[in-house]
Amino acid sequence: MNAEHPFQPYGLPHLAVIFLTITMPFALAVIVRRTKSPRVERAIIAFISAVLVLNYVAYIIFVRSRGIVDWRQMLPMQMCDWGMVVVIVAMWTGSQRWFEVAYFWGIGGTLQAVLTPNLRFGFPDWRFISFFTSHCGIIVGVVFLMLTRQYRPYPMSIVRVWLWSEFYFVVTLIADELTGFNYGFLLHKPEAFSVLNFLSDSRPLYLVEMHGVALLFFLGLYAPFAIVDLVRKKTLPQK
Repeated sequence: MNAEHPFQPYGLPHLAVIFLTITMPFALAVIVRRTKSPRVERAIIAFISAVLVLNYVAYIIFVRSRGIVDWRQMLPMQMCDWGMVVVIVAMWTGSQRWFEVAYFWGIGGTLQAVLTPNLRFGFPDWRFISFFTSHCGIIVGVVFLMLTRQYRPYPMSIVRVWLWSEFYFVVTLIADELTGFNYGFLLHKPEAFSVLNFLSDSRPLYLVEMHGVALLFFLGLYAPFAIVDLVRKKTLPQK
């Protein structure tokens, strides 16, 4: 524990981070809408991408400087690592399919990390800054795409992202067994409080229940769009 700057859930720095995460994509989308410039939009995408990549590289350099040189602890196997790649690909390609994965992984997984972070170090510790830069940057990228491109998930999006999630689960499970490191929290629950703390202490059952939690998150994230579609269908004039 960092005695000088311990992390305080929902303290002022944490609340400031949450506020910036909510407001930043809207501010960036307003800039794009008012300028109506593809060049400005590409510049914003380049900025978000650069921040995510440079932050990841800086984190690797930082942990190596602290004597952590074991490659098993530095693999890009956390969900946020995969989410970072997916959201960058979605922004640059403009692909609806990549957006779907970025939406469910970025909002479903990363949002939980922002609200209940597995973090011991508070602001202005570098680990606090790096943690929230990576997680919040993914959310900003996803919401920015929704606001500027009008992207949204569809019912089949859940099926496709579920298959991608199973791929991540299998690869990460193998990585955890080989390295002994808790990537994706598949070996055990996170140290900080999260929804995973309510799951079973039996690891086989815990892994099964994680699938149920993921499905509930996916359905919850799609629910607002399903409600909007239902309301629009009811308000359309009948032929």
